[in-house]
Amino acid sequence: MTRQEYRDMYDAVGAAMEVYNTLGRSLDEHIYQEAYAIEAKLRGMDVEREKKLNLSYKGVELNKAFFADFYYKGVIIEFKSVEELTSTHRAQLLNYMRVSDKHRGILFNFGETNLHSERYLYLPDKDSFVLLTQENYRLYITD
Repeated sequence: MTRQEYRDMYDAVGAAMEVYNTLGRSLDEHIYQEAYAIEAKLRGMDVEREKKLNLSYKGVELNKAFFADFYYKGVIIEFKSVEELTSTHRAQLLNYMRVSDKHRGILFNFGETNLHSERYLYLPDKDSFVLLTQENYRLYITD
């Protein structure tokens, strides 16, 4: 991941923080999605809403596809508005990252006392995921 790619993730989090600070917590997920689309546009961020993630099997595209809440500069963004994130919520984002060959993802939860965000990096050569934190993200910056 380059420094710019990390900054793109940082920008995505900043827009979500503004939405959370303006609307508060525990509204319907779709309200946050609509507000995020507006906030991203106000910030000049070219986000795609309901991004189709095609799936293939042995080079043949499947009829089934996933739809990410948002896609921004190579980052898959998923929204939740629940009391607490679960492994099922995380698995949704991680599966999207793996099958789409997009190596960065952010999971937001607007249902907690403070906006909760988790930034992930997919390492395809190891088929593993890393939760990026303030302590470790520098280890994964390549330039």
